[in-house]
Amino acid sequence: MKQKLILTADFIRYNIKIIFANKFIYFLIAAFAFFLMVTGIMLFSDSSPDEADIYRSLIFPGVLILFYPVIYNIQSDKDTRMLEILFGIPNYRYKVYLVRFALSLLLLLLTMCLMSWITVFAIIRISVFHMVYQLMYCLLFLASLAFLLATLIKNASGAAVVMVIIGLAFLILAEPLASSKWNIFLNPFNVPGDMSYSIWQNVLSQNRMMLVVGAVISILWSLINMQKRERFV
Repeated sequence: MKQKLILTADFIRYNIKIIFANKFIYFLIAAFAFFLMVTGIMLFSDSSPDEADIYRSLIFPGVLILFYPVIYNIQSDKDTRMLEILFGIPNYRYKVYLVRFALSLLLLLLTMCLMSWITVFAIIRISVFHMVYQLMYCLLFLASLAFLLATLIKNASGAAVVMVIIGLAFLILAEPLASSKWNIFLNPFNVPGDMSYSIWQNVLSQNRMMLVVGAVISILWSLINMQKRERFV
């Protein structure tokens, strides 16, 4: 039992090193730089920010943090010639990439909590856990979609370009679909004035359900794609 725990700890520690390798630190710095810049603007602004503003300010840093470790996950193993080993051991690749995906989400969750706590001390009192809970719906979907693209497209840079295009399309549609269940960036704290609260809650619950279902489908599709060894090696 002790030996198994040691092996598990070593396995997790190794995959954490992979996540933090290469250029991830730049994405992390960019995320915090953007967050601190927006926080500074809000802090010295004449208007009083609310929870809806905080939600919007945290979405982009969250996307930056999940972007690199999810999309370049497989590419990093390909560059270091580890793919042949991972695909050579039956079912081992599923364990490795699911663990890395879970660790990336855990890192994202902790970072969102930290940024939300900074917001509490610097700008406005909010429910940190409720804010992070709502943020994770959108971020989980985007992370799962990025993971899917990484398994569909052989090149990580190509997958990154496609992900950016999809993200821009979602952003362009965010305003026309502002109060629609189809808006993946739907802000749960921005309640429309022309909509009753009960209808809004129904729209919000449908939106969250679709994001979760989309995330699950993307992850399962990614695992199916990983059965095709020739796609990666």
